[in-house]
Amino acid sequence: MDNIESLYQTMYGSVVRFLYRKVWDEDRAEDLAQEVFIRAMAHQPEKPRAWIFAVAANLARDEARAAIRRKKHLTLLSNDPIPLSSPSRTAHESVERQEQVAQVQQALSCLSKRDREVLLLWDAGLSYPEIAGQTGLAVGAVGTTLARARKRLVDAHDQTDREEQSHAAHS
Repeated sequence: MDNIESLYQTMYGSVVRFLYRKVWDEDRAEDLAQEVFIRAMAHQPEKPRAWIFAVAANLARDEARAAIRRKKHLTLLSNDPIPLSSPSRTAHESVERQEQVAQVQQALSCLSKRDREVLLLWDAGLSYPEIAGQTGLAVGAVGTTLARARKRLVDAHDQTDREEQSHAAHS
């Protein structure tokens, strides 16, 4: 029990962020993270860190399937779960933030499922061996895959940004 409590304290934020980037709803990501740790308490896994992210990925996948059944479209976002509006934000700042979010979502949607998964797992703080175990890649291939995924993300984001600027210039 103490081990799970310690894991909860050290990993909860990373798990929520990982889940948020899969389900795009901060409250739902927090609910799913709670479910992950409840299952960890019941299961007492031998390798809890890898197990927690595997369960989180499975819950997110189930959530996506449920959303598709409800005909909701899920996209990926590479920003931390920061509310799009807050009392201290101006309307202009909120619009800019929404535009940035849309650009990143667009860029991430251009990546392959494997590239997105590797990026999100790395961003969540998993080690190369943990990412390899989660994705089925060889440990030696994780670094190469990650580097290529980062480059593809930057290229896709730059392309999206150019398209936005071109569209704005013609409007």
